[in-house]
Order: sequence, then C-alpha cells, then structure tokens
Amino acid sequence: MPVQRRTRLLRSVLAVSCATALLTAGAPASAAPGAPPGKVPEQVGHLGAVSSIDADASQIGIDVLRRGGNAVDAAVATAAALGVTDPFSAGIGGGGFFVFYEARTGKVHTIDGRETAPGTADENLFVENGKAIPFAEAVTSGLSVGTPGTPATWLDALRKWGTLPLAKAMKPAEDLARHGFTVDKTFHDQIANNAARFSAFPATRELYLPGGAPPVVGSRFANPDLAKTYRELARTGNAALYRGRIGEDVVRTVQQPPVDPAAGLKVRPGKLSGEDLAKYRTVDREPTHTEYRGLDVYGMPAPSSGGLTVGEALNILEGTDLSQLGKTQYLHRFLESTRLSFADRNRWIGDPAFVDVPSAELLSQEFADSRACLIDPAQALVSPVAPGDPRDPQPCAAGDTPAPTPYEGENTTHLTAADRWGNVVAYTLTIEQEGGSGMVVPGRGFLLNNELTDFSMVPVTPGVPDPNLPAAGKRPRSSMAPTIVLKDGKPLLAAGSPGGASIITTVLQVLTGRLDRDLSLVEAIAEPRASQRNSDNAQVEQAFLNQPETARLRALGQEFASAPGEIGASTAVELLPDGRWLAAAEPVRRGGGSARVVLPVPHP
Repeated sequence: MPVQRRTRLLRSVLAVSCATALLTAGAPASAAPGAPPGKVPEQVGHLGAVSSIDADASQIGIDVLRRGGNAVDAAVATAAALGVTDPFSAGIGGGGFFVFYEARTGKVHTIDGRETAPGTADENLFVENGKAIPFAEAVTSGLSVGTPGTPATWLDALRKWGTLPLAKAMKPAEDLARHGFTVDKTFHDQIANNAARFSAFPATRELYLPGGAPPVVGSRFANPDLAKTYRELARTGNAALYRGRIGEDVVRTVQQPPVDPAAGLKVRPGKLSGEDLAKYRTVDREPTHTEYRGLDVYGMPAPSSGGLTVGEALNILEGTDLSQLGKTQYLHRFLESTRLSFADRNRWIGDPAFVDVPSAELLSQEFADSRACLIDPAQALVSPVAPGDPRDPQPCAAGDTPAPTPYEGENTTHLTAADRWGNVVAYTLTIEQEGGSGMVVPGRGFLLNNELTDFSMVPVTPGVPDPNLPAAGKRPRSSMAPTIVLKDGKPLLAAGSPGGASIITTVLQVLTGRLDRDLSLVEAIAEPRASQRNSDNAQVEQAFLNQPETARLRALGQEFASAPGEIGASTAVELLPDGRWLAAAEPVRRGGGSARVVLPVPHP
C-alpha cells in the first residue's frame, strides 16, 4: 500500500477511534464515592494511557496522545498540569526522576532531574552551634531550597524522545492555570494544613489564602502568575529560569526570604545563586536492573535509593514462592525484606558523584541471599538492624552498628504514561514536604522546594560514614522509585508512588501484589499499606490494623504504629496480553486518582 494512502487510512481510523473515545470516556469504570468527575481508578482500552492523581492532568495527557503525541509528550504535559492542580507536591520549583522505555530500541533510559545543593554548601549546612537546627525551621527557610531540576527534565526528555516542542507540551497547563480548575477537598486541606506558615509569606498568602482562608471546595481556582511563568519558560526554552529573569526572582526569594515580619517566624536565608542555576544539568544514568521471577525490573539509580532498595528487596524475596504463602507469612516476608534493605540503603546510598555507591553489589543475588537467610518465618527481626557489606557478603551475618532511617518528606506525585507505539514513562516528581519551603516566588505563582532537608543534617550514626551529608553541588538521596517491568523485552507494567521513604515500600507492595499474589493492578494499589523502614514500628494505615492478619503478625514480633495519614496514592499502567492498555490509579486515597486511556473499551 502506498505510504500516503496508508497514512490517510491511519488518520481515518484514529479519527473514528478518538470520536468514539470522546463519547465513551469514563464508561468502563466508576469513580470512588464522592470523587470528582474523571476520578476513575481503572480504565482499559487502546492507543495509550495516562494515570495521575488528578483528573485535569490525566485528561491533558490523554488529549496529547489523542492528537498524536507520544508517551514522553504526554508525561511532560501531565506533569506541567500537576504543577497547577497539585502544586503542594510538585512543580517547576522542584525536581524528580524520569524513567522511559523506548519501544523502538527496547531500552530503558533515565533522567536524573534531582535538585542540587548550592556551591557554598558543606556538611554543616543545617548545623548551628554544633547542633542540627530544628527540622521545621530547616524546611521553611532558604537553606532548604535546592536548584530546581523539573523544568530541565521536561526540556531534556522532549529533546531526546518527544515529538513536541516545550511550548506545545506546556500550553495546556498554561491554559489550565489561566482559566482555573475546580478545588477539591485535597487541595483545600493541603492549604489548611499549612495555613500558619503560608500566611507568613505575603506572596503565598495572597495566592493560597485569599481573604485569609483556603479556597472553598467546589470553587474555581486560577493562578495567572503561574500561567505567565509557564509561557515565559516555554518561550525561552527554560533560559528564563536558569539564566534569566525567573531565576533572578528565585535567587532573590531564597537569599532574602519574603517573610512578613509580623508573622514572628524565623526564616533563615539561603545561598542559592544565579551561578548555581546556570550550572544546573540533568544527568542521564543507567537504570537499575533486577531479574525477578523471569521479569526485568528497571528503576532509578543513585542518588535515588528507590531502584536499588526495591531491587534488593525483590532479590531477598526471590527465593520464596510468595504465591504459595498465606497472607500473614507473605506480609511477614514483605516487612522483613524492607527492614533489611533499608538498613543497607541508609549505610551505602548517596550521590555517586560524591560517594562510592556499591550499586552492582547491592543488587547481586549473592548479597540478597546473605540477607534473606536472616529472616525467620517464626520471629521478626528487631530494628534498627545493622547493614550488611555488599562487597563482602557473609551468609546470615549481621553487622555491628544499626542503620536507622532518617525522616524524609512525604509529599510527592507520580504519573505513568504509555502510547500506541509501546513507549512507557514512569515519572516521579516533588517539592518535598507538603507545600515545600512554603515560599511562593513573588509574581511567579510557584512554590520552591525544601529538597535539601533530604540530606542528613548530621551523621545518622556517630562514627559511621554517612553517604548523605550535604556538599556543594551534591544531590540529596531520594526514595522516589519510578519503576518499569518488562516481560520478554516488552512492557508489562509501570508503577510509582508518592510518600517519601514509604515510596519504596509502596512500590514493592504493588509489585508483589500484582506479580506474586494474583491481584489486579488496581487491587494491588488499593491494598492496605504497611511501611517497615528499619524502625521499631512499621507505619501502617488503619485499614491494615483492621485486618485479621495484623494480630498474627504481632504474634510473630512485628510492631505497628498508625501512620499520620494515607500512605502512597500510587498510579500505574499495564499492557494486557491482548495489546490493550490498562490504566490504574488510587481508588480512595487523596480522593482517588484518575486513570485514563485514549479509547476505552469495556473491561470485565
């Protein structure tokens, strides 16, 4: 068939398909009770998929796919929209990690868009008078702000693998910021949770506390300053941030925090400079790779600990057929695997430009087996357990010095996207705490991150080298774990989650639930969460405590503490055996997520 005729035929088919999609979108699944329109936890169909926490953002990604864009285009457009509708978790003032499966080559690529410390930083960045400053004061300060990497990630991803220029990818989000969206309960509550510190900064107060209170649920919220910022970023190809006027405003905000003196809030200045912005570069890194049950699991390498820690935990579990265990023993093994892998994470993982990270050794089956044999089916280990030595693994040998897990901010967002050609993106991005540093850049409409509090303020264990102390230009360790799983070289599923250090345990729980326990993807996402991070008590949701297995786990020595909130509003996509895409999102947490496909079809 001639190329022109084939092209016309394809366009005709797509036109019919997309028209059908417009008529049937949302039909195959129902939203959680009380969820806004578009908050659908599962959809199945053709021509691509997008899953995020927000209905407007997912729809923008789907529209990009519908117009012929690929998964990278859709991921960037969705991420830009989340900067509008989910600004307390992510945005252009932060950073993240981008994992991409390229169908044309069958390879997995990554972009490290993590923030960097200023050129003046050293290991005493958060130390005064020989002691770490109070954590809350470190968060709401200029000291905590790292050089943003998110805009650079978008531009680099589009240049490498996308089909759209940055301006076209960002335009739907620019329009969304200008015209506004409907405020939901999560948006309202996140402002209410931070009202005290938001009110201390006039620009933040004016944007998010109009009239002194958060916007009412159901009202319309627009951010015209962010719309203008997006337009300027897109027009200049990010030069306005990294070498121009937006960057000047960022530096001024960090070095002279615009705090209201009447607020009585101590806000330390930072030293982020224009030179730091101009020097910023993303980093292309080889993904982590773990073989699990005959599948290939790819993730993000250091300075993220996500791929290495998830990979080690999977290797620890490899020797046990989880599908044959009762739920109590499955959960016991799951909890023990993350207890051990977090001990190793804490001791060995940091920015590889500054510390020697034994990545290959951490992911070796020999090392995992040396750790797995410490697991007793009849008795839980006692935390904090000591790390092993991946360079010299000794069977069942426990180290001498425990490796506890420091606190890490929990507000992040994750999106997944796939297209008709088989390309897949798993992208996790963040500004760290809920609301980041609390500082909106005046006139620019976006919050700055507090990502540098992911560094250890002081060595976690006195006398033991800490790979995660601050340094000039260093990237703080992260737990973000965007993950892509291949079967016979083709995509099987992609997943990720928000949640700080609990990202790792959530992703592992979703993977084992889907791959080992025969749960559907949305069932695995909805499971009650438990997060054991080498602590005395695993953090758990109330639904986990309500399970009959919890009492049996306690009899094995597992200890639990209620999490302060929900753990991990995950999103994922799966390629079904018949070639259809399944998009899955959180059914309940954060009001439910939004899973969308281009051309929905009924799914039993």
